[in-house]
Amino acid sequence: MNAPAFDADLKLHPYWWETTPRPVLPSDSLPARVDVLVIGSGYTGLGAALVTQRAGRSTVVIDAEDAGFGCSTRNGGQISTSIKPGYAALAKRHGPDRAFQVLREGHNSLAWAAELVAREKIDCDFRVVGRFHAAHNPAQYDALVAKSREPQMKGLEVPMRLVPRAEQRSELGTDAYFGGAVFTKHASVDPGRLHQGVLDRVLAAGAAVVPHTQATGIERDGTGFRVTTSRGVVAARDVVVATNGYTKGLTPWLQRRVIPIGSYVIATEELPAETIRRIFPTGRIASDSRKVVYYYRPSPDGRRVVFGGRVSHSETDPRVSGPLLRNEMVRLFPELETARISHSWCGFVAYTFDEVMHCGRHDGIHYAMGYCGSGVGMANYLGMRMGQQVLGLAEGKTAFDDLPFPTRPFYTGNPWFLAPSIRWYQWRDSRPV
Repeated sequence: MNAPAFDADLKLHPYWWETTPRPVLPSDSLPARVDVLVIGSGYTGLGAALVTQRAGRSTVVIDAEDAGFGCSTRNGGQISTSIKPGYAALAKRHGPDRAFQVLREGHNSLAWAAELVAREKIDCDFRVVGRFHAAHNPAQYDALVAKSREPQMKGLEVPMRLVPRAEQRSELGTDAYFGGAVFTKHASVDPGRLHQGVLDRVLAAGAAVVPHTQATGIERDGTGFRVTTSRGVVAARDVVVATNGYTKGLTPWLQRRVIPIGSYVIATEELPAETIRRIFPTGRIASDSRKVVYYYRPSPDGRRVVFGGRVSHSETDPRVSGPLLRNEMVRLFPELETARISHSWCGFVAYTFDEVMHCGRHDGIHYAMGYCGSGVGMANYLGMRMGQQVLGLAEGKTAFDDLPFPTRPFYTGNPWFLAPSIRWYQWRDSRPV
């Protein structure tokens, strides 16, 4: 399928930045001493900073790029309860009680996102629209049917409703799937406006957020830390590392434990409202059962399709990924054949070797990361919990604290194994059963 030429003014930044451009913040000099230094200005870092600054701890957030430059403003704006391993797998690793607690945190993160938006009065198009999860082959629909028949543990209930293929167009305007399931409590949000809203609250609380300030070294200094940055040295009582998919050599121990994976997204030009209604009759967010998943949704104003996924074996340029994503979008929705693409971009998520997010301390440094594609809700939630942990509050405890955080021999942060793994999963996804 040959895509038409992209418009000459194709934008290689997130669609969300049109209404919420990267904030212009003063690149102030850093204080010589601070109670809490947060490295990373995405959802996680801002969530921690909001808690510590409001508790009276002087807090500075630094970022090597603009505030929110990373995946906090580059994602698809979908919020779920998703923890990738199921109860049986988690119970085998960590015992039944911890398995329950880990899965419960997924529910907590979704509830926290709604609470945060409501309490802070953040205008970010947060809506509980539900998710249509589409089966890409008959076996996957059978698996959804079997899942729907399993008794759900009290406290881990996930409301779902099966949609057979004959009724699929009531949920999604395509015949390319074999039915699916609706998860009614999942939500959508404009991720750029969500980030800006939290950033505004952090600044209003009195914290400093200093962009274009790279941390280059962290050393123990008595009971605190000495952090070297591109703007000088800061002494901090506590350090929070909130770099997720952008974790690099500053923290080698963490870098060896997270796998940066590019997730690619496009947005169409504005389309007729009736086209969007045919594709998304209920206005839900959508995903499918592929291991290399596609995820998509209508834009908050109901005028565009925002379509994301992985279309290359290795990392590539959005100029390359954009036409490939468009081809997959048109394969699912042929009526978009003539739709042009206005935006094509990429952001880095962080996976872990055990497919579970992690939060805790290493060598005295606080961290939360490895959200495995569920970062919109989980990063905000664990950022908040990490701030509570800095304060020493009992309510800061999470089910992820002190879980073994695995790595692999010879892995130093360069995911050399990613391309063959994706080839394998794409081959498996292409099979009819």
